[in-house]
Amino acid sequence: MSILELLDYTGVAVFAATGALSASRKQLDIIGFLFLAAATGIGGGTFRDVILGATPVFWVVNPTYLIVCVSVALIVFVLAHRIESRYRLLLWLDAMGVSAYCVMGAAKGFAATGSPTVAITTGVLTASFGGIIRDLLAGEPSVLLRPEIYVTAALIGAAGFTAGTVAGAPLWLASAIGIAAAFIVRGGALKFGWRFPVYKARPGRHPDDVM
Repeated sequence: MSILELLDYTGVAVFAATGALSASRKQLDIIGFLFLAAATGIGGGTFRDVILGATPVFWVVNPTYLIVCVSVALIVFVLAHRIESRYRLLLWLDAMGVSAYCVMGAAKGFAATGSPTVAITTGVLTASFGGIIRDLLAGEPSVLLRPEIYVTAALIGAAGFTAGTVAGAPLWLASAIGIAAAFIVRGGALKFGWRFPVYKARPGRHPDDVM
């Protein structure tokens, strides 16, 4: 198995686990677990492939990805009750998924187009879209609306991988750079609450001052 294949399966499995954990928090039945795990696990990659015109999408070409999602959902369904803080685990697993999938998405984007800009964009979309789908379906606050850094971690990871690739670094090294950068940033956001300054509303000017 190549490095990119390993990252692909890892990203799908970890995101599927976060979807299944969301189902456990909502106390859904096994079908709910399977649906959320699959939607989260393959959602980002599906969006990436559609944008790149890579059809049929990856899980249609290789149904093993669906089997991975189903297997993870069944494991979480059996073991979720043994985890005391499922939401905290969900966040850290999500950080792992973002780190692996931003690199995978960037690699596919770069291979398809040769454009660093497209590579970084597909890396961010691949890493973020699955989490967005999960939160929408589970009725959780969207990852995009959380105060701590999230999408920026995927951006930095995808940019790190792309920069390494453009510089001629071996695939394993470029991948390691991207994964480490994304996980450090996202992990720091979870551990220390890293965030950007938020917009502060200001009163508008009086009409007389505009004239």
